[in-house]
Amino acid sequence: QVQLVESGGGLVQPGGSLTLSCAASGFTFSSYSMRWYRQAPGKERDMVAHITSTGSTIYAPSVKGRFTISRDNAKNTMYLQMNSLKSEDTAVYYCRVFIYGKNYWGQGTQVTVSS
Repeated sequence: QVQLVESGGGLVQPGGSLTLSCAASGFTFSSYSMRWYRQAPGKERDMVAHITSTGSTIYAPSVKGRFTISRDNAKNTMYLQMNSLKSEDTAVYYCRVFIYGKNYWGQGTQVTVSS
């Protein structure tokens, strides 16, 4: 079955960096676009970044220039490098894949940006 497992979250000071990972299994990872989403307390889950199977990327305006999405198809893993973190980046971060009309989500990893 499809499984997505996020890791790498934690507490970081404003201006700091973190790298999130999403380990995928149960499907042909290299064939599918993948996305990172985030959800802050009391807010909707919003798309952060998108990467196609061939490596093209799209970013939300709020993170463009600070975050970098990437993938390693040999390791079935997607990454989100986050630099210049701000307090407003605090959220639970999720990875997602859409396969045959169904969304699959990971369990999420908490990122807290605070001094």
